[in-house]
Parts: sequence; C-alpha cells; structure tokens
Amino acid sequence: MSTDAVRPLTPDPARPSSRGPGHRHPAGEHAPSSAAGHRARPDARLRQHAFPSDSKHFRNVLGRFATGVVAVTAIDEATGEPCGLAANSFTSVSLDPPLVAFCVAHTSTSWPRVKAAGRLCVNVLAETQRHVCDRLAAKGGDKFAGLSWSLSPAGGPVFDGTLAWLDCTIETELPAGDHVIVVARVHGLDKHEDGDPLVFFRGDYGRFHA
Repeated sequence: MSTDAVRPLTPDPARPSSRGPGHRHPAGEHAPSSAAGHRARPDARLRQHAFPSDSKHFRNVLGRFATGVVAVTAIDEATGEPCGLAANSFTSVSLDPPLVAFCVAHTSTSWPRVKAAGRLCVNVLAETQRHVCDRLAAKGGDKFAGLSWSLSPAGGPVFDGTLAWLDCTIETELPAGDHVIVVARVHGLDKHEDGDPLVFFRGDYGRFHA
C-alpha cells in the first residue's frame, strides 16, 4: 500500500503523451482512461484521505478485505502436547516449490512453541469452527481442551471438521513491522471435510454465500 496522497490526474507539459509526438492534452483536462475516451467521474470522497499512521483507520479500511481463517498447529516437542494459533493472513505463495505464508504478531506466545516443533499443520477452518478460532486466540490455558482432532501424516493436529490441511516446514521468516511473515514449504496436503469456509470481514466472523 502506498503512503502517497492521492493526486489529481493533471497533464505534464514536459512529457509527450502516447498519442504521438508533440500532442498535449488541453490544460486542466484529464487524460482519457481508455482508447474510447472515457474520463474519470469526479468523486469528492476520493479527495479526502487519512494517513496510515492512524492505526484504527488502517485496520478499518483493510478490514473490508474478506479473508478465510486458518489454524496453525503443531506438537510441542518438549511436552508432547498440541499447540497452535489462529491466523487470517494466510496465502499461497508458489507452486514450484510449493510455498504458503502467514503472518504472526511479535507478541504471540504460541508461535515460539509452534516454531520450535519444526513441523506444522495448517487447518483451513469451516464456518462451523468459530469455536476453534476463539479457543486458539485465547490467552493462556489449554487451548485444545474439548476440541476433537487427529494427526496428519506428518504428525500435526488436524481438527475434526476442517476443510483442508497442509503439512509444512518453515522455509524462512521475514520481519515486517510488528509482525513476522512466515513462509512455509508444503510437504503434504489434502481436503478433509466438505463445507463452507469461516470468513473474517470488518472485524467479525461470518459465512460465505455463493
């Protein structure tokens, strides 16, 4: 996202247009946005902007981008107990090699345990699994208490009802402001249950309507 203020499209007299040498748009006239000569419709709302340093406004605007929700799980090597966290910043990155990524806050107390396990499992959550997300997002306590799960082929927890799972190892971590971007290599994956995804939009959870 650019931090530059929105600027009106004014002609640059020192730069020729693509219509031919020496051609200039009349002063004050916006350049056509297409070959058909369509011009941008004025919208006073687009002349107003807030800087991204306003964290509340930043979150509110980006909250209009709907995402799915995943649970990133592992078995704690030290205790043998399951551990995990919830994330909505999950995306595919590459097909060759097969890579995915997600973001974790520096303040996360669960990520160090998942990271130490070396192997992790990404669960794509269904709309019926809001309780799984709430449990993993809670502070302290046994986050897996009362949740049903089994082990993936690589030994990562897969929750009952999950739409899909991906067995991964950590490829790299990239510092990014108050988060870290985790890039993970996929070693195995499959669909698990049929259903609709859990969706996160404008700070709340919902469902997908086709």
